[in-house]
Amino acid sequence: MFDRRQFLQFATATAGLAATGFSTKALAQESLKVGAPAPISFDALKQRAQSMASRPYEAPPRPAPEVLQQIDYDAHGKIRFKTDLALWANGPSQFPVTFFHLGRFFQKPVRMHVVEGGQAREIIYDSDYFDMPADSPAHKLPDNSGFAGFRFQESRNGKLDWRKNDWVAFLGASYFRAIGELYQYGLSARGLAVDVAVFGKNEEFPDFTHVYFETPQPDSNTVTVYALLDGPSVTGAYRFIMTRAADVVMDIDAAVYLRQDVSRLGIAPLTSMYWYSEKAKATAIDWRPEIHDSDGLAMWTGAGERIWRPLNNPPRIITSAFSDENPKGFGLLQRDRNFDHYLDGVYYDRRPSLWIEPEGGWGKGTIQLVEIPTDDEIHDNIVAMWVPTEPAKAGQSFEFRYKMHWSAEEPYPTPLARVVATRLGNGGQAGTVRPKGVRKFMVEFLGAPLTKLPSGVIPRPVLTASRGEFANILTEAVPDNVPGHWRTQFDLTVTGTEPVEMRCYLRNGDEVLSETWLYQYHPAF
Repeated sequence: MFDRRQFLQFATATAGLAATGFSTKALAQESLKVGAPAPISFDALKQRAQSMASRPYEAPPRPAPEVLQQIDYDAHGKIRFKTDLALWANGPSQFPVTFFHLGRFFQKPVRMHVVEGGQAREIIYDSDYFDMPADSPAHKLPDNSGFAGFRFQESRNGKLDWRKNDWVAFLGASYFRAIGELYQYGLSARGLAVDVAVFGKNEEFPDFTHVYFETPQPDSNTVTVYALLDGPSVTGAYRFIMTRAADVVMDIDAAVYLRQDVSRLGIAPLTSMYWYSEKAKATAIDWRPEIHDSDGLAMWTGAGERIWRPLNNPPRIITSAFSDENPKGFGLLQRDRNFDHYLDGVYYDRRPSLWIEPEGGWGKGTIQLVEIPTDDEIHDNIVAMWVPTEPAKAGQSFEFRYKMHWSAEEPYPTPLARVVATRLGNGGQAGTVRPKGVRKFMVEFLGAPLTKLPSGVIPRPVLTASRGEFANILTEAVPDNVPGHWRTQFDLTVTGTEPVEMRCYLRNGDEVLSETWLYQYHPAF
């Protein structure tokens, strides 16, 4: 078993296929082995998941566990799938599929299938599919051990070398991720979150155990994947229709069935990393100015309010819940795109933003944000998800449809001014003795409504806090000659150590000029 941090760190040949109506073009070449055909559809997969939920959970067998333990991080990194053997390396899809090998940190096999004409055939694992050192312990695995995950390579018809570049990857439990138009991986998503940060309960990581690749039409920029989910408390069936354009858009249909009660059922969960930013940084903790895959949670409520909540690296695990009904969307975003703010060759400035667009009406619930303390960039310490109000009890089922937009910016940007920076410092006035227990906040806004203000008009901040007192409130244009760039600063005096919830937005008379800034301040941290 691994805890969250450990977990997140890390047959027949094709000769007889024509007789069954299964074309050899669906496979890479004749050396890729497949099993016998069996009918498959998304409805059938949902029925299978529902039937499984009525029976006790059986963990998938792990082939040769003693061998898998030997395939550590270094050994796993030396095992590469041979791209010449990729599924659809020669068509018809323009996006060939390659596979990840099992190892110490990915021990549960995922059964991969190729689908054509409503018939599915399992792709049989063979160590010959992989380049690996002669002394690799992976040679000891038995045939048909299964794969750890898969990825879609870039287009065979595109400008990039498809053998060296991929655009979506599924690996570990139900985790997956994609690149945006900036050609960089970053945060992850997963099929379902079960009991994240629930006191007295261990978080559960259900697995995608079976994956099915629909054979697409030639030159289509869309691929369809079905996945069967299984875990101690839940089962599920998922359909991913994934489109590769400038960004990546996924249309997802999810049907979830409960074996056991779940205290916190997270729908469309996102997982990211936030260590520190310009907002607050311990002295000399690292040479880089900022380190994060995402810098805030954006929300578009069912009532139409646009909200920005900067992320925290808190002193303890904190869960925040934002009540809503039929939300229009939410996502973990990377708004800061300035390389000079990171100075890092891993390109944090290019990490994708991920926006969830619910479809069909999700009813009442909460967007929940879980922030976990971290002292390094190797830990994914941020989770955002939708949690329905209806209790998740054994025997229940849920169906959700939504889009995922992996992009540089929000797919439906607000016409209001956006929050572009949050900064904290000692309160009081420069050049004087600073009072104890007072914190200064500087919130920057940028956007078209602020460029249209008449000369001499200063926007008014609407500012509230769950406790404490404000002082020295000032709003001014940022002296950088950037049109529509304004900042509001204020001091907060507060006692005690409990978090303070704050809100701020700008207005001119009755006109709202900006999205709403939400922030959770930890006085003793």
